Amino acid sequence: MNHKESTRARRHLRIRAKISGTSQTPRLVVFRSNLHTYAQMINDEDGKVLLASSDAKVKGKMVGTKVESAKKIGTEVAKLAKEKGITKCVFDRNGYKYHGRVKAVAEGAREGGLQF
Repeated sequence: MNHKESTRARRHLRIRAKISGTSQTPRLVVFRSNLHTYAQMINDEDGKVLLASSDAKVKGKMVGTKVESAKKIGTEVAKLAKEKGITKCVFDRNGYKYHGRVKAVAEGAREGGLQF
């Protein structure tokens, strides 16, 4: 693990020490690789993923920039959460800066109706 990855992992552990998802307010986690963006809602009490979305599912049909597709992921997560009756969540930026794709997922989720 290089320096950049290890410092992100340490930041993530500091964040996780303070936040936790429940069945009523699950944790919305964002992960970004070089090509794709992933988002999951997790219930930490049971250790279960409630729902997930990514732009890797529609890899061949990706139109626009990575930030635009990240915003679509946020709105899709909000839509799936509303179907399951979830309106509130806790946002976990996973050690990344609240900038770019991470911010776009959060804004898309807020536009979709999630509160955090």
